Amino acid sequence: METARLLKALEVPKGKVDVVLDTDTYNEIDDQFALAYLLRSDERLNTLAICAAPFFNSRSKSPADGMEKSYDEILKVLELCGKTELRPNVFKGSARYLPNETTPVDSPAADEIIRLAHTHNPEAPLYVVAIGAITNVASAILKDKSIIENIVVVWLGGHALHWNHTGEFNMVQDIAAARVVFGCGVPLVQLPCNGVVSNFAISAPELEHWLIGVNPLCDYLAKNTIEYMEERKKTPIWSKVVWDVTAVAWLLNDGARLMSERIIHAPIPEYDKHYALSEDTHFIKYVWDINRDVLFSDLFEKLKK
Repeated sequence: METARLLKALEVPKGKVDVVLDTDTYNEIDDQFALAYLLRSDERLNTLAICAAPFFNSRSKSPADGMEKSYDEILKVLELCGKTELRPNVFKGSARYLPNETTPVDSPAADEIIRLAHTHNPEAPLYVVAIGAITNVASAILKDKSIIENIVVVWLGGHALHWNHTGEFNMVQDIAAARVVFGCGVPLVQLPCNGVVSNFAISAPELEHWLIGVNPLCDYLAKNTIEYMEERKKTPIWSKVVWDVTAVAWLLNDGARLMSERIIHAPIPEYDKHYALSEDTHFIKYVWDINRDVLFSDLFEKLKK
C-alpha cells in the first residue's frame, strides 16, 4: 500500500463506520466493557460481526476452551445490552494459536473477516478491532492477503516502546500472529498496554458510585469487576485497568479528545519479548496517552443509556 493511502487509512474515521470486534471476552472483565461500549456507540459504530478469540490462562483449560467461553460471554453481554438480534453475527474463532508465521488456522471468524473485508474498499474500510490474541485476524490475512487493502486493524497488544519488554498477554500468546499483522503492511493502530493504556484504571468506589443500581448491564459490569479483583487483590486498596475499552474508543477519538497518538515506523515483535526497530518498515498509528477521565465519562454515559 502506498504511503499516502496508508496514512489516510490511519486517520480517526469520520461519520459512521462498520466494525468487527475480535475478543477473548471471558479472559477477565474488560472485554465486556468494550463490547458494551461498542454496542452503545451505535450512532457512530455499526457492529457487523463479533468474533471469539482464543485464550489460555487460569480461567480456561486450553485456547479452545477460552474461545468457547468467550463465545458464550459475548452472547451474555448481547442479552444485557438488549442486542440479541446480533446473535447470528457472533462467530467462533481459532481453537489454537498459529503454528508458524505462514500457516493460518481455519475458523468461522477468520472466514467472516475475509468475507466482510471484500464488501468494503479503501475509501470505506472495515475496522477490525482486536482485543485479544490476534490469531483470527492474522489467519484471515494469511488466507487472503488482499484484504489488507480494505481493512484497518486496531489492536490492544504489546507494551509501550519505552517498556523493558513486550511480554504482554495478548502478544505473548501468539507472537507469530502479532508478527504477521505488524509485518504485512495492513493499516494498523496499536494501543500498548503497560506504559500507555495502564493509565485507564478504575476503583471499586467509582464503580459503585457510577454504575451500581443503574441497569442490569451496569450492575453486571461493576459487580463482575469487583468480584474479579477481590479474588486477586494484593492490597486492601486496588484499581483495575479496563484495557480493552480504549481500542473501541480510538474509533471515536475525533479531535484527539480521548487519547493522543502519533505515526511511527512499525516495530516488529520478536520472540525474545523485545521489538525490532527499523526505519525501513511501514507506518502505523501508535497511541501514547489516554485521557482517562474523559473516556470514563463517555463510557459511563453510554452504559447508562
